[in-house]
Amino acid sequence: MNYITTENLSKSYGVKTLFKDITFHINEGDKIAIVAKNGSGKSTLLKILMGKEIADSGTVVINKDIQVVLFDQEIDFEGELNVEQFMMTLDSAPIMALKNYHYALLSGDPDDMDKALNEMEIHEAWDLENEMSQILTQLKITDLEAKMKTLSGGQIKRVALAKLLVETRAQHRHTLLIMDEPTNHLDVDMVEWLENYLSKAMVTLLLVTHDRYFLDAVCDIIWEMEDHQLYVHNGSYATYLENKIIREENLDSTIDKAQNLYRKELEWMRRQPKARTTKSKSRQEDFYETEKIAKTDTRKEKLELDFEMKRLGNKILELRDINKSFGDKLLLKNFSYQFQRGEKVGIVGKNGAGKSTLLNIIQGLEPYDSGEIETGETIKFGYFAQKGLQYKEDQRVIDFIKDISENFPLANGRTISASQFLRLFLFDDQTQYAPISKLSGGEKRRLHLMYVLYQNPNFLIFDEPTNDLDLPTLTVLENFLLQFQGCLIIVSHDRYFMDRIVDHVLAFEGEGIIKDFVGNFTEYREKKSQQQNKKPAEIAVPAPKAAATTTPANSTAKKLTFNEQQELKNIDKEIPRLEKRREEILAELNKETDYKKIAALSKELESLTEKIQDLEMRWLELHE
Repeated sequence: MNYITTENLSKSYGVKTLFKDITFHINEGDKIAIVAKNGSGKSTLLKILMGKEIADSGTVVINKDIQVVLFDQEIDFEGELNVEQFMMTLDSAPIMALKNYHYALLSGDPDDMDKALNEMEIHEAWDLENEMSQILTQLKITDLEAKMKTLSGGQIKRVALAKLLVETRAQHRHTLLIMDEPTNHLDVDMVEWLENYLSKAMVTLLLVTHDRYFLDAVCDIIWEMEDHQLYVHNGSYATYLENKIIREENLDSTIDKAQNLYRKELEWMRRQPKARTTKSKSRQEDFYETEKIAKTDTRKEKLELDFEMKRLGNKILELRDINKSFGDKLLLKNFSYQFQRGEKVGIVGKNGAGKSTLLNIIQGLEPYDSGEIETGETIKFGYFAQKGLQYKEDQRVIDFIKDISENFPLANGRTISASQFLRLFLFDDQTQYAPISKLSGGEKRRLHLMYVLYQNPNFLIFDEPTNDLDLPTLTVLENFLLQFQGCLIIVSHDRYFMDRIVDHVLAFEGEGIIKDFVGNFTEYREKKSQQQNKKPAEIAVPAPKAAATTTPANSTAKKLTFNEQQELKNIDKEIPRLEKRREEILAELNKETDYKKIAALSKELESLTEKIQDLEMRWLELHE
């Protein structure tokens, strides 16, 4: 089934062309990833398909029987709604059935409950409720009463992602799911869960992502946007790279042939106009087409980062017995570490474990409770932070860089100007004189990266550097960091990026404990998984079933899942309602004299009592 077909689609902003005369189609079951450098029009193309932007020319035909849903970088929400209310703002019959069911639970009205249960059955909403609970649990959304306005940016993104997945599941129509950087603000466990979820889901998908492991696991088609065109590659990211090289080699060969022909035809075209009047008009037209190909510039501006770094002294950075707490929350406990020249350290751990706090302490931006830090005199930190670039609203790109320095030193003793440096970072002359506020989100991240490196640091600290950076920039950045002779600390959830760069990992395991693991990120994850899988076997002790409910006082209680928490809340509401009805039946039996009514009431009482007993047993199991 065809979902979307476009023909000769073009879009420009002023003199900047994003894409020109591109044609493509999306069929049911396709899982497509878009790869392009920032500013090529990826997000604009998604918005055109959603009807949020209008193309300059061309046609977009969307099958009337499909639903298109978008996970965007910008989330619209009403701040006063709590998380549960926000989730329930979806417009579908199964969601409405869920709303009515929850209302019936609160009202305690048997008629409302009967009607709600019937709707839940008709619209198959029981499975949807379970899936919603699982999605919320996996994305670590636990406080459903929290108002949206109180959530952090990352939490809002996760709630919006949960809502989108539920919406896709709830729609009975064919759905095209469009996702713009869905892995941003997710930790590794969440990314791996989403990766598994989407790879198995019967869903048609179009996404933009910088996460190459995620891309390979989920998508089997790659769209490459380059030089205003769109190229389709069937297969993995590695296949796309191979195809790209072949295409560029073929293009170079075509240009060489055109240049040879152009030189011959140019001599003919330069003859006196009178001599050309009898010549074929088609030959003249062919000449201009040949000229166009011959003058094609295939030289790509590359991010060559061969910079002169300030020399590191013998003493770099040493932390001894560092402790740090916020109230009752212990983040660092007697943490000691000595950095060596050229060391590339990856930092991992759950949000709130203290990763950013450690980065701030290292740079002297935040005090610590006790311990000692010795920093070398030659250390110059370069900090690429999550909060992004700080700039004046009307400030131009070129002026922002010149505020640091007019020139930048290279390793060979020469210098380059701020403008030349900007071109290395793929900012053309036109963009250099544009206000920073007009840049795309990815271009601002690229400028931020440039701003950090332009200060020529010898100790780099990157906090989630891959968010919103395009794959071409990421690849060059990785190659530079592999050659970087200074020290490097990276906090990132990008598994591919971490695997390429880091040589050992500092893992925040909670309660102030930080463990040092020698190896890359995937090796650390595999080792941790092996240790977790060993624990049950090591502590398992055969015991009779009757003793299974006995829990030693010093054992760690198993936390309830989100489903179990919801079940417990429902039981707490349901038991009082059923007991009230039981009292009513007993009162009616004392007064009733009609045999048939007594029999019916007795049967209802028996069923009700059995149900109350089952709920009470389940209540005890959950509390234990």
